[in-house]
Amino acid sequence: MPEGVPFRAATVALSMLGALVTAGGDARARSAPTPVRIVAFGDSLVAGYGLRPGEAFPAQLQAALRAKGYDVTVANAGVSGDTSARAVARMERAVPTGTDLTIVEFGANDIYRGVPASTTERNLDAVLSHVASKSKAVILAGMVIPPGLGNEASRSFAPIYKRLAERHAAALYPFFLKGVAGNRNLNLGDGIHPNAAGVKRIVDGILPTVLRELGKLEERRAAAD
Repeated sequence: MPEGVPFRAATVALSMLGALVTAGGDARARSAPTPVRIVAFGDSLVAGYGLRPGEAFPAQLQAALRAKGYDVTVANAGVSGDTSARAVARMERAVPTGTDLTIVEFGANDIYRGVPASTTERNLDAVLSHVASKSKAVILAGMVIPPGLGNEASRSFAPIYKRLAERHAAALYPFFLKGVAGNRNLNLGDGIHPNAAGVKRIVDGILPTVLRELGKLEERRAAAD
């Protein structure tokens, strides 16, 4: 055998082995699942008014889902004071393309500012249309008129979330503040915004709806594979 042939053969073999290892690594990288991307799009109830960053709804929801073994990120797209009109104004940048699940929560500021229910419905209709084009699944969180703001307002506002959810095939969580509204132990001193314990109650309440939607996403991914 000519001198140097064994060395060249070994070099070729090592190069082939390295290529196989690299290819295998690339394949694993391509097949590795990416984190589920959730966006919480709302007002101060999402943003975490008066709370530390880790106490806000998106952070607590993310922690609750990770505790159940889900690889998720929950982006905080909440802005204090936002009305449904402001949601329309910033929806383009709030929910990026490729989002897996979006939770839409607006209406409280519309109620307190006396915005007609028809206007809120029209704005949220636009929001849900846009979000559906960016996100694989949507949860619409409803809002309820507090006592004392008028029976007529309550009658006109109450049905809009159900209509919107049906129109856009979104999952409906009827009242975002369920179990929290009116409970002084679960709210800040203003009696309006939830404290950290109140946010935990919100997360506990909405979690089954979120898990159900994530389960549907998993089923769709499995069917596509």
